[in-house]
Amino acid sequence: MKELTAAQQKAKELLYEPAYKCDKDAQVRQAAAAFGEGYKDFLTRCKTEREVTVYAEKALQEAGYQLYDDRKQYAAGDKVYWIYQGKTVLCGTIGTRSMEEGFHLVIAHIDSPRLDVRPNPLYEASHFSYLKTHYYGGIRKYQWVTMPLAIHGVFTRADGTTVTLQVGEDAGDPVFCITDLLPHLSAEQNKRELSDGIRGEELNILIGSDAVEDEDVKEKVKLNTMILLNEKYGVTEKDFTRAELEIVPASPARDIGFDRSMVGGYGQDDRVDAYAALKAELEVKDPAFTTICVLADKEEIGSYGITGMGSAYTFDWLRQLCRMQGADEIRAFRNSLCLSADVTAAYDPTWSSAFEPQNGTYAGRGVAFFKYTGSRGKSGANDATAEQMGYLTRMMDQADVAWQIGELGRIDLGGGGTVATEVAHQGIAVVDIGVPVLSMHSPFEVVSKNDLYMAYRAFSTFLAAKQ
Repeated sequence: MKELTAAQQKAKELLYEPAYKCDKDAQVRQAAAAFGEGYKDFLTRCKTEREVTVYAEKALQEAGYQLYDDRKQYAAGDKVYWIYQGKTVLCGTIGTRSMEEGFHLVIAHIDSPRLDVRPNPLYEASHFSYLKTHYYGGIRKYQWVTMPLAIHGVFTRADGTTVTLQVGEDAGDPVFCITDLLPHLSAEQNKRELSDGIRGEELNILIGSDAVEDEDVKEKVKLNTMILLNEKYGVTEKDFTRAELEIVPASPARDIGFDRSMVGGYGQDDRVDAYAALKAELEVKDPAFTTICVLADKEEIGSYGITGMGSAYTFDWLRQLCRMQGADEIRAFRNSLCLSADVTAAYDPTWSSAFEPQNGTYAGRGVAFFKYTGSRGKSGANDATAEQMGYLTRMMDQADVAWQIGELGRIDLGGGGTVATEVAHQGIAVVDIGVPVLSMHSPFEVVSKNDLYMAYRAFSTFLAAKQ
């Protein structure tokens, strides 16, 4: 091997060059591929926050977690969980150290951009029946047309009972869609700005065209659709006013590429981090610091509402755990550290002008840290301290976790936020971390299996920390 020159040796010692570390380790790639199989199943089965909650509760019970009871005392090593409003998951393992010494908290969100069915959605037009929708979160509306769609959710009926609906996922199910103009007649539509190519009021779901055989009925197709829904689910049109129905892509998660190195599917923002965080928590054994994993709702619309991180439910639960030990909750919060686990944009060479290459995060380079998020002048950002970044990155280096650091994209182009600010408001130190995603917020997002696996490794390392 050729001996390094003095300058080359200095360059090796002093300069930082991000690398695709997993490319050089076949065992890591194999482990990532195996981890990805369970993830694809999860992503296919869990397309709403309610479905993630059901999945998580089953996994927690199988792993020996007890449903939290605020009247009980829990000892080191005990595993507890709590489901809030059927749409969030809180779980943790009691550590050997007092809560006053701090806890290690990982928060991901399980809501994703989608279409929600409106309160009065059902209508008939030109012998078709439709559902009106209201988009949820930051979608590019044109991406949702002319593709198979499924309906997931619940009806709460007049008698107070609730029925679950999921149509469009099984092989024998019908699917639904939003229609678009043919190219031959789209001259006027083509003049619209891309962001206005499909408008919110045009996101109407085609759900039927058969009619009842009664000339005296005015809306024959609408009635026929309602009869079918009544026969299967016992609902009336009025029950739409108290329903929670979500329109999502009707397709499973799939391997991407001849090498199967990536996963494509709906809802990876932020279920990719939620899955990795949950798996890491499930495997915690005898931690020094109490470990907490939260799978939250409503991040995509600003963390508002009773199940969003802007609500008190997570922090009230943490306070209850402190009080169970007689620990001072203010001191506990001040001594704690949180990983705000949310995805970021992967550098896309096709759209390279949207990124600053030196500060981009790249699919395949490992889990991504962010000292800050926000937009333009760091508006709406949590800006982690150098000490917090140092603590975490040293920890990852010691555990041989592949990580990178960067920003979302060009400074003045836009930006985004996470739940980190909600956590920081409680006096808990927090750092953003997550998996880079291609086509983020689209109906079919793409992640690297290596990055997913390294996110899981990062969360496991953090939860197992002794210092």
